[in-house]
Amino acid sequence: MNTIKNTALTLLLASSLYSTSLTAYAEEAGKSSAYSPNEAIMHIEAAKVEISKNDFVPPSQHLKEARAASEKVTGKPDIVKKAHACIIQAQIKVKQGDIKGATEELDKVLKLYKSL
Repeated sequence: MNTIKNTALTLLLASSLYSTSLTAYAEEAGKSSAYSPNEAIMHIEAAKVEISKNDFVPPSQHLKEARAASEKVTGKPDIVKKAHACIIQAQIKVKQGDIKGATEELDKVLKLYKSL
């Protein structure tokens, strides 16, 4: 009788540990599927460097790539939307030749993405 109890207890414990590890693995897999803003941050920082040099051709390419990457970013929806809108404003200000305004918008984006 003790053998049956021990076997049943062992199987119950093993199945419990197995289901717990599956749940933990699923949570980690869910976290890794979220798109990180790192690529967008990289392009934004490159664009800031180019803007500070007053060479507007390369940053427009970096801003386009940052905008494309920002569309894939997941996280808090209100922060992601604000950051995307700021990238668009930075593109507009670059086209208008407003270096200071574009740099300020890019700084806002960096703060927003780093808060995610």
